[in-house]
Amino acid sequence: MNNLTERLRPALRWETGLAVVVILILVIGSAASPDFLTGNNLFNLGLSNGEIAIMTLPMTLIVISGEIDLSVASILGMSSALLGVLWARHWPMLAIFVVVAVVGLAAGALNGLLVTRLRLPSLAVTIGTLALYRGIATILLGPNTVSSFPTAYTNLGVDAVPFTGNDLTWSTLIFIVLALIFGVVLHFTPVGRSIYAMGDSAEAAQFSGIRVKRIKTGLFMLSGLICALAGVLWTFRLDTAVQNNGLGLELSVVAIVLLAGVSIFGGKGSIAGVVLAVLAFAGIQNALLLTNFNQEATGIVTGGLLLASVFLPNTSRFLRRVAHF
Repeated sequence: MNNLTERLRPALRWETGLAVVVILILVIGSAASPDFLTGNNLFNLGLSNGEIAIMTLPMTLIVISGEIDLSVASILGMSSALLGVLWARHWPMLAIFVVVAVVGLAAGALNGLLVTRLRLPSLAVTIGTLALYRGIATILLGPNTVSSFPTAYTNLGVDAVPFTGNDLTWSTLIFIVLALIFGVVLHFTPVGRSIYAMGDSAEAAQFSGIRVKRIKTGLFMLSGLICALAGVLWTFRLDTAVQNNGLGLELSVVAIVLLAGVSIFGGKGSIAGVVLAVLAFAGIQNALLLTNFNQEATGIVTGGLLLASVFLPNTSRFLRRVAHF
């Protein structure tokens, strides 16, 4: 019996279930709409979800380490606003990229230092900086809109990668490359093992010699940098910089990470699960878009996935508590 359980364990992993869900979404989506699996629709699917997918990667590492960052979409919006303001003042684009990257790193560093040095809960800190960074974006641009960015850059937001048959967007390519890098770091390096150890017990990790504060601060800084990059991609895709770019995307990012099987309590999760969760989330949203579903109510999907992602992995724990009472 034990041998059978060991053999079935890989098939019962959360990632396996997600893979089945992705296949079901493909089947149901193609049955609901003949346009679902067309090359043009798949390209648009990658185009509209690329920035969200990119932001899920640093969020995954942060949550596995036992923290959370709800300011990701606000950093995206602030970076977009900064890009627009500097371009309107005729800064060279390469200099703008450097400034936006530095601001993203600084925003992440502020989050990390408040969490690690002042020992404030990351949930409260990043709710505060969510409002702070969105406020800075509003101050930078106000009601103004900046557009007419160079075609060479805006084409990166909407054109396919050369030699890919017009099927792969630049944001999707960036996500794939970053996912491979994050996967190697998380699953095959001492840093990755340290991140898991911190999620299991930050105190035990500290006693074992892991530089918990330094690593967590670095993770928040990495998140700020990646979200700044996502802000640049978002701006070029829409050819528009406004103060509310990316508003509310943090819920989608968190929903995907938890759907991936990353434990909200830390210490558990995988990049493979995140990739599958991105496919599932984007597939569901796209299938609904191609049907008569009320598009204003798509938030129901995000909320439902959030609740299911928290409840299902902890079903046994909840049942034990109910039985106890």
